[in-house]
Amino acid sequence: MIVTPPDFSPVLEPRDHPAPLTFAFRGDEMLAAEGGFALAGDEACRANGIAPEATVPVGLLGGVYCRAVALPDGAPAAPGYAFRTLRSFFGIVDDGHLAVAFRGKQVAEWARTHRYCGACGSATQRMPGERAMKCAACGHAAYPRVSPAMMVLVKRGADILLARHARGPRWSALAGFLEAGESLEDAIHREVREEVGLEVKDLRYFASQSWPFPHSLMVAFTAEYAVGELRPDIIEIAEARWHAPGDALPELAPPQSVARALIEANLSR
Repeated sequence: MIVTPPDFSPVLEPRDHPAPLTFAFRGDEMLAAEGGFALAGDEACRANGIAPEATVPVGLLGGVYCRAVALPDGAPAAPGYAFRTLRSFFGIVDDGHLAVAFRGKQVAEWARTHRYCGACGSATQRMPGERAMKCAACGHAAYPRVSPAMMVLVKRGADILLARHARGPRWSALAGFLEAGESLEDAIHREVREEVGLEVKDLRYFASQSWPFPHSLMVAFTAEYAVGELRPDIIEIAEARWHAPGDALPELAPPQSVARALIEANLSR
């Protein structure tokens, strides 16, 4: 499971460093040297038309200054560089570097989408000492958006419930974003009821993970089946079924995700 490495510390102001690491994003794709990861040093930025001063501070990884920037749609890659999705680096790049890239993607997207005030439309400026954009005209401050989402693995004795989302081939635990005013527990009961028609009890916290697609905080739980007949809603959940110990498992969420960690921690061998 990808988590922030212990040798990372966030920073709010640019730092002088002989070879900073730059995470440059074009939508969901990141710019990297062919066969490498991210952009190493100022020259790699300039070769791709990126001004170092346009980047946003992210933090220090093992003493190396890391920064991020969002590029416009259609931005080209210089010879020797290419755009790749973050998921394409799973299992190839050290998870610690991926965790910082995850953070960089969210910071870059926040900076890109908060250049103007959401209240009055005036230009914003970075607030010194805080991860925030402030409007000079009305004083409104905007911090990076974090969207909490619950995830729950429903258990029935030794059986676990896995579901396949309508948009993809992989099977996972149930998940959904919180609505305004909901607690995590409220969201779990609502989502399980809406997606598969079940009622659950005995909720237990498992772990959380930042997931930058686009700016989620996944909070994972287990829950025990209470009552109800399994009925996938078809709109979001294409299939759902109980898996008993020893059953062959379908294609699961990637090993880098809290979803996979949640499932593997609760498999009865």
